Amino acid sequence: MNTKLTLRLDDKLIASAKRRSAESGKSVSQLVSDFFTLIDAEDAGIEITPRVRSLRGVLAGSNLDESDYRRHLEEKYR
Repeated sequence: MNTKLTLRLDDKLIASAKRRSAESGKSVSQLVSDFFTLIDAEDAGIEITPRVRSLRGVLAGSNLDESDYRRHLEEKYR
């Protein structure tokens, strides 16, 4: 079963994800799903690549909060 997930991300990160999506031919949702699958693999003791491992915690300490997300939605749906 697929369930919708809303993520709050920096605009630059979203643009980067969309570029990567277009380059790879995969949707952003599929890219995120692939990443989470790799995290699960690592937790199960399966080794992941250094590049993917480097992505862990990239949003730690970010100053994004719910008001940033609300502002994004307001701008997006004007």
